[in-house]
Amino acid sequence: MAKVAVVYWSGTGNTQKMAEAVVEGAQGAGADVELFEVDSFTVDQIDSYDGLALGCPSMGAEELEEGSYEPFFAEAVESGKLSGKPVVLFGSWGWGAGAWMETWSERTKEAGAKLVNTFIVENEPDEEGVQGSKDLGAELVSAL
Repeated sequence: MAKVAVVYWSGTGNTQKMAEAVVEGAQGAGADVELFEVDSFTVDQIDSYDGLALGCPSMGAEELEEGSYEPFFAEAVESGKLSGKPVVLFGSWGWGAGAWMETWSERTKEAGAKLVNTFIVENEPDEEGVQGSKDLGAELVSAL
């Protein structure tokens, strides 16, 4: 059985709601899934999983959250642990045009990860946003 980690940061609960839906979708596709807030997950744990779902909202000037998520992601890139790992990215945004996800996607691919897909929603995920998050989780599992 494929093992997936869903690692997220959420300031308002929007990205957490997406993360929970990603878990549901991945479990429904047959994976063993664990949900982590980024502060309770270390880069060294990446090796224990077949795939990763990484979630962070757009912050500031369309960037990853700087206190916890950016340092985690930068360490994951620098360590080489993302190389060859199937990954999906997700998050919510309230301003801008989604440029943070484009930048994050490029960084993920440059780190050697197998970027399966991305999914963003504006503000709180509605029914369509929850379903899209579930679909993202299932899509990750199908890529494993």
